[in-house]
Amino acid sequence: MPRHTTFQPFLGLTIGDPAGIGPEIMAKAVTQEEVRAACRPLIIGEAGIMRRAIRLCRLDLHVRSIASPAEMTADPGCLDVLDLKNIDTAGCPSGVLAPHCGRAAVEYLNKAIDLTIAHELDGVVTGPLNKEAMAQAGFKYDGQTELFAERTHTKDYAMLLVVGRMRVLHVSTHSSLRTACDKTKQARVLTVIRLAHQALCDLGSRQKRIGVAGLNPHASENGRFGREEIEEIAPAVEIANTEGIRASGPFPPDTLFHRHKLGEFDALVAMYHDQGHIPLKLIGFHRGVNVTVGLPIIRTSVDHGTAFDIAGTGTANPRSLVEAILLATKFAHRRHKATRTSDA
Repeated sequence: MPRHTTFQPFLGLTIGDPAGIGPEIMAKAVTQEEVRAACRPLIIGEAGIMRRAIRLCRLDLHVRSIASPAEMTADPGCLDVLDLKNIDTAGCPSGVLAPHCGRAAVEYLNKAIDLTIAHELDGVVTGPLNKEAMAQAGFKYDGQTELFAERTHTKDYAMLLVVGRMRVLHVSTHSSLRTACDKTKQARVLTVIRLAHQALCDLGSRQKRIGVAGLNPHASENGRFGREEIEEIAPAVEIANTEGIRASGPFPPDTLFHRHKLGEFDALVAMYHDQGHIPLKLIGFHRGVNVTVGLPIIRTSVDHGTAFDIAGTGTANPRSLVEAILLATKFAHRRHKATRTSDA
């Protein structure tokens, strides 16, 4: 690898399910000038799949298959692919759910995680995978977040959704609504508040103001519509305050996101998946970024699925991926700066 006088993060970009839109948005994203200026992107996947994606998107790029990150070049007309050679392109038609595609997607993730832990990469940006294909391949993860946590031996982690300056962490994610209510416990809420505070530190937030949502309508109105706010959420907020964390709440969820958009908070803690996802996707569907906080490595992702219905058409919008790459770059710069300061 050529040496750079200015730190430029070296990011591994996993293509996700090879039958989905992941390869197409990867091909489009790495041609963006803002991406090339911000980082050194290395595609982790299968070279034949990326050649197909480039043809579909009608891009002027040459794919070069490499066996290790050290072989990567800085040629803007060349797309270096860390080729795992784990799937036959002909047996992987676009838009078709298949267990061998789910298996391949998991293998791309494992490779990227291992390289980042070994400090050969500065972070991972993941394309979308299909949970059903992954399950059919024998992997029982609820999503990529849980896979990252297991492989990095991380106990406390959370999903952070980012759209511009709006940031929302989730107490629970891929659970039924009934189960999500059962998971709203003081210990978990406190953990996510702490993770929100750390994420804001990593992002360079000055005030680090955290708004915590209630679980029930109107945050239960002093127990009229449920006891979770009184017995679980409020005590977690109080403990966080004693630790010097600027958390407040629980607040009625139907107004909290509007207050965040107006700038009253730097991040929110939502109690379950749709409580956090619906407002942010409404505000910026193509700009959403998924971040796994609490990991020892940097991981960001697109905030959408494999879109099998449009896979193979070359029409997928790469903006969420571009935003994920730029946010991973920001995290990497902050981490690099912190490392240099500690070593000084």
